[in-house]
Amino acid sequence: MAGIRENMRENNDFIPFLTLREAVRNGDWKGVKDFLEQRPDAVTAKIEGFGRTPLQVAILAGHMHIVKKLVERMSEEELKTVDDNGFTALAEATCGGNYQMAKCILKKNKSLVRIANINGELPVVLAIVTGHIELARYLYSLTPIEDFKPENSISGAALCTQAIHMGALGKSIQSASTSSPRYETRLSITDQVRNPERDDQVKHFGITGIKQLYEMKAVHAQSRELLQLMCRVVTSTSDDQQRDQACVYTSIYRSIYDGNVEFFLDMVQTNPELVWITEKANGRNILSYAIECRQSTIFNIICGLHEKNELASEMDFGGNTVLHLAGKLPDSTVLSRIPGAALKMQRELQWFKKVESIAQPKIKEHMNTQFFKPWQYFVKEHKNMMKDGERWMKDTATSCTVVGTLIATIMFAAVFTVPGGNNQTTGFPIFSEEKLFILFIVSDSLSLFSSSTSVLMFLGILTSRYAEDDFLKSLPTKMIIGLSTLLFSITTMMIAFSAAVLIILQKSWMVIPVIWLASVPVTLFVLMQFPLLVEMSVSTYGSIFDDKKKPLQFTSRSI
Repeated sequence: MAGIRENMRENNDFIPFLTLREAVRNGDWKGVKDFLEQRPDAVTAKIEGFGRTPLQVAILAGHMHIVKKLVERMSEEELKTVDDNGFTALAEATCGGNYQMAKCILKKNKSLVRIANINGELPVVLAIVTGHIELARYLYSLTPIEDFKPENSISGAALCTQAIHMGALGKSIQSASTSSPRYETRLSITDQVRNPERDDQVKHFGITGIKQLYEMKAVHAQSRELLQLMCRVVTSTSDDQQRDQACVYTSIYRSIYDGNVEFFLDMVQTNPELVWITEKANGRNILSYAIECRQSTIFNIICGLHEKNELASEMDFGGNTVLHLAGKLPDSTVLSRIPGAALKMQRELQWFKKVESIAQPKIKEHMNTQFFKPWQYFVKEHKNMMKDGERWMKDTATSCTVVGTLIATIMFAAVFTVPGGNNQTTGFPIFSEEKLFILFIVSDSLSLFSSSTSVLMFLGILTSRYAEDDFLKSLPTKMIIGLSTLLFSITTMMIAFSAAVLIILQKSWMVIPVIWLASVPVTLFVLMQFPLLVEMSVSTYGSIFDDKKKPLQFTSRSI
């Protein structure tokens, strides 16, 4: 009841301004003007939820003409009015990406760029976080560099992090004054260096792709330089609270999630103690999190650390070991990159087996807080995936079995009805001495044998027990052999057909188009099935894990 009374009280606070609020929302300047002439103080009043002022309501409603008129009536000090979240009218316009409204407000009071919200975020940070890059460049050009210093706010670190994430770095990165014991990094996202002569040449020759590539490389180089400077700043402090406020730990875990190898590697190599950080929400270390996110490259890097065994023995808040996390079903975005449910299941098994190889033997029998051992947890989490994989395997095998059986039947019959017929006296084929006839017989035999082999392989898939381990090697191997031999049988069948046509028609004009058409089925089959065959072969006989990786070498960088 207390909460209801509080809401009623807050709503009652807005009642005197209902007329003003409706006029602002509807874009009725006359109504707004009439109200403000009677109540001039209402220009900074909180007339809507979250303590929004009339100017903020006008910005949210998108009424540019109301915004201009209100800014004209308000003093510089009145424009500094904030809502309950510490948002000024400029911050509101920034979040909405309204460049013209922001420009209009700043024309009256440029100091608004220095007012942060209750989270300590300056307007320029809000702009880049919400993806409004051009507006961020404009706001950055008006924000004093001292506002980005660590002792003044967290905005400098947040701006750098978001600029890297959004790919919004400019053309230069400069280190700021080194008079402070820290390094501050200036991110010149407004500094758009252009070479007019070069641009004209690019346009003249129409090779804008080269220009884009150049800019991408420049941004990447700047990102690396900025990252190295940030690493030095992190090295200069061992205070956990300062690192946490600077989003160091969050950034490392984000780099693991995104697979940002360069960022992760630079941070860990420069700051060896960061390998021991744990995630606040679940208590997972960097190895556990890399396994959970299925980031094989970062996993390989961590396995090159001497601390690998200790990291692999730690558990999270749920009592989950690294092997439990290998058995946990990953995020759908990770699995979406792998085609087919069977290959997804195979990849999950590969992860489980790999983590099992680095984990201590006792971990295999450890129960988490849900009373699941690692393998039991894997089976539970992948129950639906295994069913989908079994269905996919059986459907594919059934379809291919029908095709293989038809080819075997046709090729078997073709041997006894050779082109040109048989000699009535000797019983031998009339064209038995022709080279094309030998080609026909050999191709026919190869097609028959390979199609029979493919049918046997697909029958093996259909009669498999479909245990979890079968998806690791057994089933994929049978599918690879079956698809390979089926592709070979279709190819040799078309060769046999073409040889028979050449024998019968000899030099007829129909030979070339017939042979050309004979290649169409082979081409179609290759286009449809060959990518799957390659993907399955690489997944089965290749490896995403680098077992020969050398221990990671740490480097020390002076400040």
